[in-house]
Amino acid sequence: MGATMAGILQGKVALVTGVSGGGQVGIAVAQALAAEGAVLGIAARSRDRLEARAQELRASGARVLPIAADLTDEAQVNQVIERMIGDFGRIDILVNLAGGLTRYKPAVEHTLEDWHHEVGNNLLSAFLCSRAVFPRMKEAGGGSIVNFSRAGTPQPNMVAYNCAKAGVEALTRTLALEGREGGIRVNAIAPGLVDTATNIEAMKPKDLKRWVKREDIARVVVFLASDASAGVTGQTIPVTGWGI
Repeated sequence: MGATMAGILQGKVALVTGVSGGGQVGIAVAQALAAEGAVLGIAARSRDRLEARAQELRASGARVLPIAADLTDEAQVNQVIERMIGDFGRIDILVNLAGGLTRYKPAVEHTLEDWHHEVGNNLLSAFLCSRAVFPRMKEAGGGSIVNFSRAGTPQPNMVAYNCAKAGVEALTRTLALEGREGGIRVNAIAPGLVDTATNIEAMKPKDLKRWVKREDIARVVVFLASDASAGVTGQTIPVTGWGI
């Protein structure tokens, strides 16, 4: 279904963060939302990579606004939200995808900069974006926020990332409670190992059968963003493919 055709998100406005790399989850999520009729804002640090993703989306018929910003910076986050409101008048859906694992070393070797980097990208960005859209969603009568946690138990050499993702789950539950009266649903997706271009290049797997497909994650985002999940909030949904 093309973005110009009626879909379950027709008339909705979605902001997806972390949409910069090709072959990643962010672009798959943005494409799935647009295919169901959503108007998009996409945000990431790199202006050039962001514009490249915007061109991909426009080629499929999507209406998309790329906004370059550091989402760990409060002022820049607020500017992103104001830009979205200025262009589209509302934000119905927020997908907090910005982040990822970039510091892989034993806990005793993690520097303070490593800690702040991972927690900032994965947890602080989700908090700042969610806090900024909350009043706007309440004014509009509700909305849906989708965060990203991680599946399985914490793994070694990822202490800052593990703690950040645990924080995302706590953030999800807290905001779900605080959003009830305003009609704001807040959920998280906990993916397993995903077939992103970055993961495939780094790990060079011989068999992808047990990996999660980006498109599978995107479909769950669409579900959580739509009225089909009207009774779901405060939940973390594992999306692990056949890797359980």
